[in-house]
Amino acid sequence: MGYLKYVKQAFNAPSDEAAAVQRERLIALRREPATLRLEHPTRIDRARSLGFRAKPGIFVVRERVRRGGHIRPDIKGGRRPSRFHQTKNLHKNYQQIAEERVASLYVNCEVLGSYQVAKDGYSHWFEIILVDRNHPQVLADHRLIGIAAQTGRVFRGVTSAGRKGRGLRKKGIGSEKTRPSHKAKGY
Repeated sequence: MGYLKYVKQAFNAPSDEAAAVQRERLIALRREPATLRLEHPTRIDRARSLGFRAKPGIFVVRERVRRGGHIRPDIKGGRRPSRFHQTKNLHKNYQQIAEERVASLYVNCEVLGSYQVAKDGYSHWFEIILVDRNHPQVLADHRLIGIAAQTGRVFRGVTSAGRKGRGLRKKGIGSEKTRPSHKAKGY
């Protein structure tokens, strides 16, 4: 496999020096804006496994998402029981929320995939790989032309994080009601 194996080991089981570097990186991440376009991915092993290539038309954006539950802004209008609770269950994971926010900012691009970079008690940081769907080098690449043709992958839950949130990682016995979707099955 080459050098990527050692990069992965350094991230998953860091030595004392690598742990210190990760700690310093986390301090720097807190000072950055919520959305930041990067020159190079932080975890090159994870990015390449998801399809990242160092070529024009493919780039990486880091997104910060706050941890914790989701609250409705205020209870207004009516005294029905469904209006009383302020907590909201999105049925989405943090990674999917990060992908949707980045896709809303970069409207001419499609999300190829994403991975977690760091987390603390307050935030999650994800790096999202984006593909410019109109770039000539993307249209010439047979591996990326299919991704470029699918518009709105994130918002339809087609990315890996979206499929996980929809329960599509399971197959076979016990998951008969997950396909094609929960809403299609009527519950």
